[in-house]
Amino acid sequence: MKGPIARGTIRTTFILGLYTLIQAGTLLLVARMLGPHQFGAFAGVASLAVLLGTVSTFGTHIVLLSEVCKEPLRRDQVLAYAIPTILLCGGVLLAIYLAVCALVLRVAEIPWMVLLAIGITEIWLQALFRLAVSEHQGLGRIARSQLLKTLPMVLRLAAAAGVFMTHPSDPLLAYGYAYPAVSLLALVLAVRTFPSAWPSPRKWRLPEISELRSNTGYAALSITASGPAELDKTIATKLLPLSSAGLYAVSTRIIAATMLPVSAMTESALPRLFREGNENPTRTGALLFWIFSATLVYSLAIAIVLWLAAPLLEWLFGAKYLGLDHAVRWLCVALPGMALRMSLGNVLMALSRPWVRVGFEIVGVVVLMIAAVPLTAGHGVTGMALALACSEWSMTAIGGGALILEYFAPRRTRA
Repeated sequence: MKGPIARGTIRTTFILGLYTLIQAGTLLLVARMLGPHQFGAFAGVASLAVLLGTVSTFGTHIVLLSEVCKEPLRRDQVLAYAIPTILLCGGVLLAIYLAVCALVLRVAEIPWMVLLAIGITEIWLQALFRLAVSEHQGLGRIARSQLLKTLPMVLRLAAAAGVFMTHPSDPLLAYGYAYPAVSLLALVLAVRTFPSAWPSPRKWRLPEISELRSNTGYAALSITASGPAELDKTIATKLLPLSSAGLYAVSTRIIAATMLPVSAMTESALPRLFREGNENPTRTGALLFWIFSATLVYSLAIAIVLWLAAPLLEWLFGAKYLGLDHAVRWLCVALPGMALRMSLGNVLMALSRPWVRVGFEIVGVVVLMIAAVPLTAGHGVTGMALALACSEWSMTAIGGGALILEYFAPRRTRA
């Protein structure tokens, strides 16, 4: 991995380092002002909204990335059906989200207005925002796309800081009102960064059957990709006491923040993999070896750092989060598997094998749900961490085997 990809990775890692600091600051402020009980409920419903929000694009953000990589002028024809698809699909998913919160999770700690605000933000506004990020990424502006990606988090940090300093009687309600407002502002600013505007409503259209068919794999890919990363917190809300679910949610957010350099590397390589992944197997093979080697080395190193830093993290979040160090250390078992799974998923998507990625991620979600029930019953937060480790490592094993069989083995046979 040399030249533009290496430079892109360095620039993007720097920006994602900024993103990590912003995300950590927001997590620290929100977790401290809500406490583990209320934060557990908030994290559970927010993760469910994020999970459904990944489907509301119906894969159009990935199609936009792929098409713009090949020919920038194709952006208007994709956006013409991508925007109405998000609005229509998102409306259905918003209704599903509210029904699940009411009938399954039954989280009485979250007011209905806050649930609605979270749903609108993650299912509609963030889905539209994802289109803008994908367009910049497709144009090869990797660092700029990642800088744009930090915008909602910067505004959420500002909102969380405002709520934290003003000490309202109901901090969750105050933060809930700010949640959609800052995301709408981020979306408006993102759209205005392009030299040409998005298509007006008069040019919108419904996707054709052929477009729906080609998007289906990416739509399924979107929800399965987010499933292992978000569903665990929703499951924790259901299976654990809310205070324990809050402890687990904070721990997983810390672990997820350390994965940003892995995202930087794979996202810097995506435009090249989309262009020549199936056309130049020799160069692609060398690039993949570099990606997976770097991912493994980095993830093992960061797992060691987090294991040693766990007591400091517990001190930062305060006495209410007693036991955070224990949860973080058990999640270190899952960390290398998580990093490798993320790299494998992006590579398989770029190599035009989205259904392979969907398959191994579905297995991971099933493993997570099956393992979580007995493990949480017997071991609480530790059991939830072990269930996540089982899920991540099973996906890594299946995804790695699938990549060898689907990509490398056929080429060796032909050779």
